[in-house]
Amino acid sequence: MKEAVFKFIFICFSLLIPWCTSAGSYLLPKPQSVIWSRSSFVPKSVAVSGDFCVDEVIGLFSEWDVRIDRDAKKKVEIRSVSKIDGTKVNTDEAYRLVVDQERILIEAVTDRGAYWAIQTLRQLAVCKENRVSIKGCIIVDWPAFRIRGFMHDVGRGYIPVEELKQEITQLARYKINTFHWHLTENQAWRIESRLFPMLNDSSNFTRFPGKYYTLDEIRDLVAYCRKHRVWLLPEIDMPGHSAAFTRAFRHDMQSKEGMTILKLLMDEICEAFSGVPYIHIGTDEVAFTNPEFVPGMVEYIRKKGFQVFSWNPGWKYKKGEIDWIHMWSSRGKIHDGIPSIDSRLHYVNHYDAFADLVALFKSNIAEVPYGTFERPGVIMAFWNDKKVNSVQDILISNGFYPIMLTCAERAWFGGGEKYFYQSGTLLQREDKESFDAFSDFEDRMLWHKDKAFEGFPFAYVRQSQIHWRITDAFPNEGDLKKQFPPEEKLDTVYRYNGEIYRTRPAIGAAIYLRHVWGSLIPSFYENPLPNHTAYAYTWVYSPKRQTVGLWACTQNYGRSECDYPPPAGKWDYRESRIWVNNREVQPPVWTENRMERNLEIPMGNENFETRPPIPVTLEKGWNKVLLKLPVGNFTTPEVRLVKWMFTAVFVTLDGKNAAELIYSPEKRK
Repeated sequence: MKEAVFKFIFICFSLLIPWCTSAGSYLLPKPQSVIWSRSSFVPKSVAVSGDFCVDEVIGLFSEWDVRIDRDAKKKVEIRSVSKIDGTKVNTDEAYRLVVDQERILIEAVTDRGAYWAIQTLRQLAVCKENRVSIKGCIIVDWPAFRIRGFMHDVGRGYIPVEELKQEITQLARYKINTFHWHLTENQAWRIESRLFPMLNDSSNFTRFPGKYYTLDEIRDLVAYCRKHRVWLLPEIDMPGHSAAFTRAFRHDMQSKEGMTILKLLMDEICEAFSGVPYIHIGTDEVAFTNPEFVPGMVEYIRKKGFQVFSWNPGWKYKKGEIDWIHMWSSRGKIHDGIPSIDSRLHYVNHYDAFADLVALFKSNIAEVPYGTFERPGVIMAFWNDKKVNSVQDILISNGFYPIMLTCAERAWFGGGEKYFYQSGTLLQREDKESFDAFSDFEDRMLWHKDKAFEGFPFAYVRQSQIHWRITDAFPNEGDLKKQFPPEEKLDTVYRYNGEIYRTRPAIGAAIYLRHVWGSLIPSFYENPLPNHTAYAYTWVYSPKRQTVGLWACTQNYGRSECDYPPPAGKWDYRESRIWVNNREVQPPVWTENRMERNLEIPMGNENFETRPPIPVTLEKGWNKVLLKLPVGNFTTPEVRLVKWMFTAVFVTLDGKNAAELIYSPEKRK
């Protein structure tokens, strides 16, 4: 009897498989609750029925070449329910997904919840030899935050509608549900106006003349976002960032004439965005000269049936005077009684591709692990103040897809240790729970890079296995070329001028010694000082003599700065140097060399993502890698925001994958 009971328990236990190594283990974002089974749904034909999203399910199975047949034995049912048991927050987007051998059942409160369940179903599928197999499971899932979004500044730039659609399609598959469309700027008014065609005249554009969105294109994108359950948030910046408006009408927005024109424009714009629930009116970075302007525009747009967003810092609102606050800069504040979207430290134009991604993963959102009414979520901001050569440059240099997958994980699953300016950018093995969580996420993200982002700009490789030792900083007294003991011999402790200088471990493809936002963001040095020199070193084991690529940079130029490009033959203005096996690695030939402070001069190949990897030959066995990282002042005539940092990681020569190597300062395999 005891043996029979034990056998029954064992069988039951074996059917409830935890996070496993099948396709299901790579779900991103991670679901809130999963129970795996050993069964799989393997259909040749399916019968599909349900209360909503039936067309989406049919479309998905058609992609897999599964025949739709109402008499098929294998069933897919989508059921509307009043609630999903076991959820904690945001039940309007919650779903329950059950997959067994004969049936797939989706239960959801709204069609949005059902749509997210379908995206999970897409990730569960394994397609091999003209057959699809879907892992058996019971998933109960819901988002931690109800706003999970991204913003493109197309006022300063321009992104074609087809590219925007591609991004929305891809990101909706990872449950990103908000697209913030920043449409007007000083440089251009990128919404067609049939009432006032002079707004779109090339003479009133200072960047990408003639590039704007027609009203038909806008209506088309509105419908496209709705189809993918993405909220579209158009921003018409007022009364600041409006030089294009002033050029066209010779009136400031805050003037009586300007307000009259703007209201007529908003009539036209609101009609084009019919069905969209929100309008963003900006209100940031401007001197207010008319106290009636902002309240008047909020009231006018509200009467048209829209809720109104506004930046903070911006106009000073009280409860009831605005519908949503959108926080920017570290000065953005949560407002009592007003939902406040978090974009405070989420300006990706300043991000490093590796270290800031770690910080984003570790950080919670709006200083809480789960959303509330006043803290509804996050929007990642892709500003491109500086002119860019192509859409590809925007995506690759800002790490668009890796950053957005990181945002998707955190905004849906919730959690996060502390806020961005507390958690910092460093991976630390001592914090095992945090390190293991990041490693798990990195595994899943790279799985999706391989399976779902072939051909997309995706300059990210695994970094949780890259180990360094970094010295205490040596005082260089302003002499950036000054040499110190690590250039003679690698060690864990150094004596210099009667002082002891130690080394400490660091992990990652990029390490901030001092963050671009200074002491606000914890980095490697707790109290970084100017006029110092650091050294970072590791040993890299190669199983054979081979030539690999090196992604390397020592500044990571922000995409919104008027910085000079690096001088010819130098990595930066700080005399940084890189050696592999005592042979110096020379920087590339910089494609941009104009020494001119001008936002209209596009960046060249200053950052590693936009250039081919540097070929480096590694010997069989252990290879020595040493970086010299001096710094003078933290603001210089050449670079406004000095990033005391480095990026160094070996990749395949095409830059698509990490080179298969071992990084160990102690030479441990």
